Amino acid sequence: MTVPEVETGVSPASGWAHCQVGNFDLNTEWHVEPGQVLVLFGPSGAGKSSTLRTIAGLLRPLEGHIEAGGRVVYDSAGGIWVPTHQRRLGYLTQQYHLFPHLKVGGNIAFGLQDRGSETARDRVRELSQLFRLDGLEDRYPWEISGGQQQRVALARALAPRPAMLLLDEPFASLDSELRRALREELRAMLVQSPVPVMLVTHDREEALALGDSVQVIDEGRILSTGDPLDVLGQPGQGRIARLVGVENLFDLTIQERNPRDGTMTCVGPGIRLEVPLDSHITGETEPKGVQDRVTVGIRASDIILARDELSGSSARNRLEGSVVSIEPRPPGYSVILDCGQHLRCHITGASLEEMGIQTGQRLWAVFKASSCFLVDEPRSRSAS
Repeated sequence: MTVPEVETGVSPASGWAHCQVGNFDLNTEWHVEPGQVLVLFGPSGAGKSSTLRTIAGLLRPLEGHIEAGGRVVYDSAGGIWVPTHQRRLGYLTQQYHLFPHLKVGGNIAFGLQDRGSETARDRVRELSQLFRLDGLEDRYPWEISGGQQQRVALARALAPRPAMLLLDEPFASLDSELRRALREELRAMLVQSPVPVMLVTHDREEALALGDSVQVIDEGRILSTGDPLDVLGQPGQGRIARLVGVENLFDLTIQERNPRDGTMTCVGPGIRLEVPLDSHITGETEPKGVQDRVTVGIRASDIILARDELSGSSARNRLEGSVVSIEPRPPGYSVILDCGQHLRCHITGASLEEMGIQTGQRLWAVFKASSCFLVDEPRSRSAS
């Protein structure tokens, strides 16, 4: 879209909206500071892309209030509706939508007010250098690689200095190495030209690498908002844990609490774990047999595999099991161990090769109590 080349300053982007598309109901709100990235994370159909479309003016809410670039672009109470082409927003999706009849330089400059001016040429040179497109300005889109095309699309979205940048899974079609490179370039851009960014992604690594905050959305509702490591690393709600892909979730019974160590012992069919103490603390060690039920989560990446039991280790959990399966999980592998219950672990290709791991092999899974986290609140099953 063509937008005026106006300096946005350092205004945050914020708002709320209630939208309805057919039978789908979306209730959302956001606040993003300049230079910050808010990640929208959730399953397909959760309402993430609809949120971006609402901010861009491509979807009209039933009610709401939207601010970008220091001005109100939509307000249901005040009857304000600024059309899409006047909102000064950069919008980028998986489809690059480059103009095939324009060269790289022309594509980048497309949204600038005076494309033939020296100011416009300076802006194109600046972004070409930032996104490693130097020397490609006179090539057509079909003459450059997919990664270079994505860089051109990102540079074009940023050229008019938008009030906000909306990114709808822009790196999803690229390989992992190129995705990491583009994420680094985007971060470098935000240092030089701070702009509020809202990013939709299904990729947890991408959310952790780019997000200053993350918002988990499901069925048109916000489930959680916060620091990416807190929300995606050790989520406290069962629904969120499943949405963000916590690989190991066990329904266990609290056998014993030990407040002095800040841990408790939890057991289930064939498995016994030491995990962080829950919030139901009496100040004294409780007797065995307390029938509180909890769900315990463990990230596959937090588990170490060993051929022999690690004696003298500070890790409180050491489980022996048999390898059930080995699955490729670029850049490494996922190993499922039967330790009474199936335990999924992630290892590198080098570790797999050095340890000679094979199906049926006996291995030890080792992890700290602090690597375990409680999902949901404990549910009492004791008799009244």
